[in-house]
Amino acid sequence: MEAAGIILAGGKSTRMGTNKALLSLGQETMIGRVVGLLKLIFPEIIIVTNEPDLYQDLQVKLVRDVIPAQGPLSGIHAGLLASPYWYNFVLACDMPFINLDLITFIVEEAQGFDGAVPRWRGFYQPLHAVYSRSCIEPIEACLKRKLTQVIAFYPNVRLRVLDADVLKRFGDLETIFFNINTPGDLDKAKHKLENEGEGRAEA
Repeated sequence: MEAAGIILAGGKSTRMGTNKALLSLGQETMIGRVVGLLKLIFPEIIIVTNEPDLYQDLQVKLVRDVIPAQGPLSGIHAGLLASPYWYNFVLACDMPFINLDLITFIVEEAQGFDGAVPRWRGFYQPLHAVYSRSCIEPIEACLKRKLTQVIAFYPNVRLRVLDADVLKRFGDLETIFFNINTPGDLDKAKHKLENEGEGRAEA
């Protein structure tokens, strides 16, 4: 696809107590799993992190926040600035059960808009969404005003909103949008992964 994949790995992981991105999930780290999947569909992967030395082995572009200490919105901003592509799929590093067909669909739906964002159970999924480089200035404007909510710039851009009735054909949305914040979430993810493996073995 003519788009890049941007992975945000700058969170403090306070509820987990350790760097979530480097936790083991199956035979690889959580971020290693996500990178491997996104490489299947995107020509370039960018990781936004303030600890680039931790991810050198992944062989992707590593960038730091340009406007630091303002959360994921800073990460989106830095990733868009670093990308050579107009459209970019942005993903949190702690969402290991992504569906590549769904991601491809979101990129396609973003065409002609400033981006495309899923909405599930009444809430946007801003860290599983597509943004174009036209979002850079609106995001900068928010960051300069200390408006750090991830969706703070949404009123100032034109986004294609994708609701559950459109998305559910790609699979179980609870699994696709599952993110890992706590040790309990990690246990659930490992269980899901084991069940996936058993299903493939039976097939």
